[in-house]
Amino acid sequence: MDFNTFSLIYPNESLRKKHDSGECVPDIDLFTLQELGLLEMFNLKNRDLSEFFTMDADVIRYRIATFDDMLRCEALTDMLNKLVPVLNDIMELRRLEADSGDTNDYLSSITEIELYVSSVKVLHDCLTEVKSELKSPAFLALSELVTTLAESTYYRELNEKLNELTRRVREIKSVTVGVNLDAQLRPASAGVLSINAESFKSGDALDKILRLDFKNDNYTCIANLVPFGKKQSENQKMALSLAFNSAINDVYRSSLRSWKKIVQTYVLENTEFLLNLMPEFEFLVRGTNMLRALKEKGCVLSVPDIRPIEERAFVATALYNPCVALKIEDEIVANDMVFDENATIYVLSGPNRGGKSVITCAIGLAQVMMQLGMYVPAEHAAISPVDGIYTHFPTGADDTIDKGRLGEECARLSEILDCVTANSLVLLDESLSSTGSYEASYIAAEVLGGLAHVGCRCLFSTHLHELAAEIDNINARSLASGGVAIDTLVAGMKGEGKRSFKITRAKPDGKSYARDIAESYGLTYETILKRFENQ
Repeated sequence: MDFNTFSLIYPNESLRKKHDSGECVPDIDLFTLQELGLLEMFNLKNRDLSEFFTMDADVIRYRIATFDDMLRCEALTDMLNKLVPVLNDIMELRRLEADSGDTNDYLSSITEIELYVSSVKVLHDCLTEVKSELKSPAFLALSELVTTLAESTYYRELNEKLNELTRRVREIKSVTVGVNLDAQLRPASAGVLSINAESFKSGDALDKILRLDFKNDNYTCIANLVPFGKKQSENQKMALSLAFNSAINDVYRSSLRSWKKIVQTYVLENTEFLLNLMPEFEFLVRGTNMLRALKEKGCVLSVPDIRPIEERAFVATALYNPCVALKIEDEIVANDMVFDENATIYVLSGPNRGGKSVITCAIGLAQVMMQLGMYVPAEHAAISPVDGIYTHFPTGADDTIDKGRLGEECARLSEILDCVTANSLVLLDESLSSTGSYEASYIAAEVLGGLAHVGCRCLFSTHLHELAAEIDNINARSLASGGVAIDTLVAGMKGEGKRSFKITRAKPDGKSYARDIAESYGLTYETILKRFENQ
């Protein structure tokens, strides 16, 4: 396998190119991920999380196997965490060289090769130790590549040469500087006379007494210059450091010139392979940390059964919201969710704070986690990839100056309808809450009818209980034109105003929820009368 085509998240170069061309990348933007709550869980620095999504089943399976190795073998996460800072140092060295325009900095070349050798050692030591535990094609291939690198004759000779040159450079303790003066005793020119393996000694009488050494020699200072680092500006310190580095580079130029050629060929090429993998390392580490945190809380995770995209499947048993699970101490409530020929679109109603938004996000999170190539938060899941996820959640940033709140909501819904296809997932949470129930129900019925005609999967979480009365009429119109069926879900109550957070397939009864809430606060007609009677 070619170093430069290797990937931990794509099984081959052909699929990587398909991804880079956008051919198999779903429309899932950062705004959607923010609404679902996933961005803060990953918090990537090198790439946007949206760049890692895929619709290709082979890519998803390849990544799931990679995550499986990382979950079972914690040493792999430790390995990548050690490796990333080393690679960051290499990138910083290159950036500094590019900024300075100095391509003849031989000491930096030695440092870069030291970092490269260190990164190969980190990989080789860990992968050799855990090789028997590896199962994923990605880490098995990486182990083979790193073994080829670390055990090659070329790499061994590189190490030996590096050790020799590093020892010589690291032995430098001082330089002897000569300064020529003009007739007025002003510095006219200066240069390095020698590079020494010993530090110079202070010529102060107190130091001589402490050393019991009163003789003067080539390493004893007879008069101090301005102490380095004291009372100097940053520019002066930098100028002095650069002058000494330049001098040392000149002294070692002949022995390091051939070394630079090695950096420009073998080392640069193989370092590039590792640098190109940095975004993948970060993605895998952050994703693994999230999955491991869920496991540590006792949350179930499962490998999804990836169904063909044209099947438009979404079947999840004991589905839960992983972002909520990681934030609460109580046991998370799980629900079953099925999109099938009996209902591709659902209208979910129920009391406020009854779990409607939580399950809406849970569906989206299961979908995006699968299309990132991760385990999903459910006991069992059979899911088809989608070509896009479109969300319409309440937002604090309303564009109300020109449109008004309702106009802003309608504009966002219109944008979704411009993009959605039969293979999309649409999640609407409390949409059209800015207007009265009559206007909201009318617009909602029109939007649902349009989505049913398209045939996408959709969950419409709403406070509009009366919208359920329109479902039969919407279905009659939609099914007659070849659209899909719409059904209703209800967020349940335990009684006495307590939420069960269980989602059931049933017709909503808004009055019963209102009565439960009224009873819990003593606001039914009967309890109000009793209050007055007791006064």
